[in-house]
Amino acid sequence: MTTLSQSFILAAFLAFCRVGACLMLMPGLSSIRLPMQIRLFAAVAVTVGLLAFLWDNIYPHVDMRPAIFVPMIFSELLVGALIGTLTRLYMEALRFIGAAIAMLIGYGGVGGPAIEEPEPQAALAALISFAALMLLFALNFHHEVIRALVASYKVAPVNVFFSGQASLVDVTDTLSEAFLLVLRLGSPFVAYAILVNLAIGFVNKLTPQIPIYFISLPFVIAGGLILFYFAVPTLLSLFGDGFIETTLAR
Repeated sequence: MTTLSQSFILAAFLAFCRVGACLMLMPGLSSIRLPMQIRLFAAVAVTVGLLAFLWDNIYPHVDMRPAIFVPMIFSELLVGALIGTLTRLYMEALRFIGAAIAMLIGYGGVGGPAIEEPEPQAALAALISFAALMLLFALNFHHEVIRALVASYKVAPVNVFFSGQASLVDVTDTLSEAFLLVLRLGSPFVAYAILVNLAIGFVNKLTPQIPIYFISLPFVIAGGLILFYFAVPTLLSLFGDGFIETTLAR
């Protein structure tokens, strides 16, 4: 094998490290419902498709010496994992507020099978997370992730080692923005739960002989589902806008 062919293989492997680590954590493609072979072939296909555009950013920096090439592999894996993690944090925040919404309206009893994750999840939370994931793919967010991978070679070149401090700042900012966003999206349900439970508590104090809480539970759930019916389009729309504008713009 010639030196040129070895350099070509090593450059392709470096690109695969960044792309594969990103797709490994990216929402949707990282789901356990997706067979491992499909995820692997998707990462290889994206790597081959992007290699022509990234050749000038990768090939000149390839060094076959193990003392230099091995740290480059770890750096590329960490950069790709950071990009995938930033996109995934928003989905985890949405799952959190979905479980909170189900609990606030009294519909979060026994957890059912989740669609994307292996852990049991409330039916309402699974519906919200799956609908948001479908909306993101309909908005071509996977194209934006690929665009972010291409742009990352200007921000984090191959010949520069992964910066832990800058990555922690990005993760902290993304966590803050994500949970503030989903808290605003779930605020109507928080207000509904406070008002309804406060009213039920007052009524229960006025008539202690009647188990008002158990009698009112079906009405609380019905009211929460009606509120969810009218609020879910706006909730998903605002989540999609916030995801595209903040996460992928980073």
